[in-house]
Amino acid sequence: MNVKTIEIKGCAQRILRSEPFKAIFSAVVCAVIGIAVGFLILCAINAENAPKAMGTILKNFMYYKKTNMKLYYFGMTLVKSVPLVLCALSVLFAYKSGLFNIGIGGQYCIGIGVSLWCALQWNLPCVACVLIAVLASAAWGAIAGLFKAFFNVNEVIACIMLNWIGLYLVNILMQHESVMNISKSETFAIVSKSPSSLLPTLGLDRLFAGNQYVTIAIPLTIIVAVIIMIVLDKTTFGYELKATGLNKNAAKYAGMRDRLNIIVTMALAGALGGLAASFFYLTDIQPWKTSSSVPGMGFSGIAVAFLGGLNPIGAIFAGFFIEHITLGGSYIDMRYYNPQIADLISSIIIYMCAFVLFFKHILSKVTDKIPLSKSAKGGE
Repeated sequence: MNVKTIEIKGCAQRILRSEPFKAIFSAVVCAVIGIAVGFLILCAINAENAPKAMGTILKNFMYYKKTNMKLYYFGMTLVKSVPLVLCALSVLFAYKSGLFNIGIGGQYCIGIGVSLWCALQWNLPCVACVLIAVLASAAWGAIAGLFKAFFNVNEVIACIMLNWIGLYLVNILMQHESVMNISKSETFAIVSKSPSSLLPTLGLDRLFAGNQYVTIAIPLTIIVAVIIMIVLDKTTFGYELKATGLNKNAAKYAGMRDRLNIIVTMALAGALGGLAASFFYLTDIQPWKTSSSVPGMGFSGIAVAFLGGLNPIGAIFAGFFIEHITLGGSYIDMRYYNPQIADLISSIIIYMCAFVLFFKHILSKVTDKIPLSKSAKGGE
C-alpha cells in the first residue's frame, strides 16, 4: 500500500468519524426513510399513479415547464422556508444551552400579532414593526426563563401553557375592526393599509420573475444563522450559555450568572420566534385568521432543528427541504389522491426527523469500531 493510498484512507476515516458527516448522513437517512414510507402510502391508495405523484412532490417548482414560473415558485419556497428556519434556529439555540424551547409556537404567535398590529393599526415602518415584534416575543420567551430560573419550573410545562395563552391573546388582539376584516375573520392586507410596513425587496423580486414576496428576509435569515453559529461556538457568551445548560450549579460555582443566563437564553430564543413571524407576515403573503390551534410552524421548527443536526447552517437546508416537500405535495393529481395526502407525507418526513439523533448514535457506534490508520491518528 503506497503513501498516497494510506493518506486517502486516513482522510476517509477522519471524515467518517467527524460530527458534520454523522449529522448529514443521519439526516439524509431519515429523509429517505420518510420519503419511502410516503411512497408506500401512495402505493396503498393508488399504486398505478404513485411513482408520478412522488415525482411531483419531489419536483415542487420544477413541476412547471416555463422558466419564469419555476423561478417564481422557487422564490415562494424560499419565502415560506424563512419562518421554518428561524423557528428551528430558536429551538436549537435553546437546546444548545440546555433548554427545550417547545414554546416557539406561542412566541411565533406573539410575533405575528404584534407585527401585524404595528403595521395595520399604527402604520409603523417595517423596521419598527420587526423590532417591536422581536422584543415582544423575547419578553414572552423570558417568562418561561424566569419560571425556570427562580422557581425551577420545567421550561417544557411553562412553554406549553404560554403557547395557548399567546394564541388566545393574539386572537383577541386581532379582533379589532381596524385590523381584521370581521366578515372574513382574517386581517386586512398590509399593502392596502400601510405599504411602508412591508419588508423591502431591494430588487430580489426581479430575480424570481417578479415575485413580490421575495424580500430581504431571505438573506437576513442566512446572516442570522451564521451569527448564531459564531455566538455559540466562538464567543465567551455562548460558552457560558452552554455551560449553564449542562450544569447550572457548576456554572454558578465557576462564577457564571446561572439564572440570568437561563432567562437570556429563553429571551433570545423567543426573539428568533418573533423574527420568524415578522419576516413572514410582513411580506403580506398571507393574513392571520382567527385560530383554535397554535401555529404548526413552531412544532415543525423542532423537527427541522434536529433534521439539521442542531447546526445553524444545517437548519437552513433542512428547513428548505421540508418546505420543498410540503409545497411539492400541493401539485399532485387530486383525482387519485385526497388533498390532505400531501400534508400526511410531509408529516411522516417531519416525524422521521425525530430519529436523527438515534441514527447518529448508531453511526457513531459503527465508526468508532473502525481501527484508525496512522495517518488518520495524525490528523486528529
